[in-house]
Amino acid sequence: MSNLTAHKAAGALVGVDVGTTSARAGIFTADGRLLATARRPITIWREAGDIVEQSADQIWQAVTASVREAVAAAGLLPADISGIGFDATCSLVALDADGQPATVSPSGVAERNIIVWMDHRAVAEAEEINRGNHAVLDYVGGRISPEMETPKLLWLKRHLPQAFAAAAHFMDLSDFLTWRATGSLERSTCTVTCKWTYLAHEQRWDGEYFRAIGLGELAEDGFARIGTRVVAPGTALGQGLTASAAGELGLSPGTAVAAALIDAHAGGVGTLGADIGGTGEGAGFGSRLAYIFGTSACSMASADGRIFVPGVWGPYFSAMVPGLWLTEGGQSAAGAALDHLVLLHPAATGAKTKAAEENLSLVEWLGRQAESRIASSQEAIRLAGGVHVVPEFLGNRSPFADPEARAIIAGLGLEDDLESLIGLYIAGLAGIGYGLRQLLDRLRESGISISTIMASGGAARSRLVCQVLADATGTTVAVADTSEPVLLGAAMLGAVASGQQPDLATAMRELSGSARLHEPSRGEIGQLHLRRYGAFSSLQQAARKVRDSQ
Repeated sequence: MSNLTAHKAAGALVGVDVGTTSARAGIFTADGRLLATARRPITIWREAGDIVEQSADQIWQAVTASVREAVAAAGLLPADISGIGFDATCSLVALDADGQPATVSPSGVAERNIIVWMDHRAVAEAEEINRGNHAVLDYVGGRISPEMETPKLLWLKRHLPQAFAAAAHFMDLSDFLTWRATGSLERSTCTVTCKWTYLAHEQRWDGEYFRAIGLGELAEDGFARIGTRVVAPGTALGQGLTASAAGELGLSPGTAVAAALIDAHAGGVGTLGADIGGTGEGAGFGSRLAYIFGTSACSMASADGRIFVPGVWGPYFSAMVPGLWLTEGGQSAAGAALDHLVLLHPAATGAKTKAAEENLSLVEWLGRQAESRIASSQEAIRLAGGVHVVPEFLGNRSPFADPEARAIIAGLGLEDDLESLIGLYIAGLAGIGYGLRQLLDRLRESGISISTIMASGGAARSRLVCQVLADATGTTVAVADTSEPVLLGAAMLGAVASGQQPDLATAMRELSGSARLHEPSRGEIGQLHLRRYGAFSSLQQAARKVRDSQ
């Protein structure tokens, strides 16, 4: 083995990320350099009533295939891998007493044993819970979301009681992956604190809450069905990979496996420690917002103490960076909102064909078309003209915690050409930024001052997108140089579990690399965004008044 190959192989790490539509694996060196990636699609089923479901077994198969391909592409052997970390969407998995899929679907199909994070079947249950003013709601911004797990469990008990009774284990998808890898039923602080109402700062579940909302049986058995041992992200689980899991993944038995993260939180871990602008500034997390722009958008701020922000999830203790309090906002639909928005335009069909010819998504192609029409990215907002978009197709996650909110498009005419489609896209992108600005304003009012948005996710790869976000929010946007920050965040977990890094905060500082900056525009462009931000807020308020009058 050459010295170069030996260096590459020493203590290599695997990061696994399961998003909404695909499972991905990345192979990293011990110092955080990406060697190879692989991806597999995963199936999603949609039904009436905002039902969205997946299969845990099919996801595991996608994970194993991705890991095998990525390790082979990196030219490594199983023995070269020292640790593996997982992240996934905050989706609800149900298993029976034998660890087999337990259906959560009205279809009754056992394979469909995941209620996906974006599933909104439990809106009524969430509203009922919110009327109870339970103490645990203080730690979810005062209002629980139908995207969280206790409303979904209550829906399952009421609408599919036999399926609820048949499930011996309920867990977040991230925890399912680590269970499948190690056999350990330990849960991550990240998952149960952010989505299940676990009080990590007190290291307990609130039994009275579960009894009050109608899920008392979960408390009566000591919470065995939802997790009795909760550990910090990065904690080494069990004895590492079991022999069977190692065989499926193509790795060595005993390889260290870390307690997992939610996918967005892995993006935060993979970016927050970056050296900004080559200044060497990478030590502090408190003034930085981790912003993960994918199908949805997640915005996460960390603080030494707990800060309660109305309408914003948290504060969550040790949910992302151990020892720090996490405040989490975002939008339920971000990339998905833009995808849907542009398809509403009459020119979308032709544009989609042209995008496919260039092997691009429609929004990627529109972004490039926009850049070709302007002298600089700062000028992009001029392409929107008089069109304004509030892209809340799937409600407002924060700062209003309003799942019933819906999108607003104002200023459309009869134009059916490409130019107006590009303008609609830019207006929608700016709308995402204005929603983020509302969150930043709410955080600032509560004592959390953010100076830099650390952006990651698929959309953040675009310089145009990052500049529009900087301009729309009036805040500096930094993008880590790594092409796969979410996978890197997952791999950092493996570095901690394997002992290569002493703790997650150190791993974040040591492995994150550097970041490039996008400064917000001032002058005329800045003023234009400020006026449009005012229009955005006015449209939201008008929509709420219309809805309340019905």
